[in-house]
Amino acid sequence: MRVGEVKRDTSETKIQLKLTLDSQAPSKIDTGLPFLDHMLYQIAKHGRMNLMIEVKGDLEVDCHHTAEDVGMAFGMALKEALGSKAGIQRFADRIVPMDEVLALCAIDLSGRAYLGYDAVYPSQMLGTLATESIREFFKGLADKAGMCLHFRILTPGNTHHMVEAQFKAFALALKDAAAVQEGDTSVPSTKGMLD
Repeated sequence: MRVGEVKRDTSETKIQLKLTLDSQAPSKIDTGLPFLDHMLYQIAKHGRMNLMIEVKGDLEVDCHHTAEDVGMAFGMALKEALGSKAGIQRFADRIVPMDEVLALCAIDLSGRAYLGYDAVYPSQMLGTLATESIREFFKGLADKAGMCLHFRILTPGNTHHMVEAQFKAFALALKDAAAVQEGDTSVPSTKGMLD
């Protein structure tokens, strides 16, 4: 079983996050930001992973620290769960529709952090989550996971649809990139390692 667990305690957030790849056990997520919870449940469902997340953040300030720090904790747990990355697919991409919207996500679990982000949202808020914090979530995740991550909104529309399509595309691409290739125990790099 591939598992990563992180406890992150700062003056801004207190986070406990456990990520189990290849698991359909029910997830339990409480970040204090209901829309972010909804999106994390999308990752769990479509990425076929179990997420146990409990967060106490300084939401009286705003949502930024919580969204960013949850992304960082997710990335740290994912890096731990992937271990040496022996036998994984490594690369994957998905295009996901949600009604009028098309969103693309491409992933390379290379060990090198990069976020390419081409998404402009019509609305500034989704519930209590500022839409600019969605990029911060994925930036923190990519940085701590050591992941090259690209998003592009191919056809824009409703903000909720755009963000949900992004999260679903991410979940599906991550599931594919992290999938272990049966019978292959090599690290998918000519260098012999991914760091």
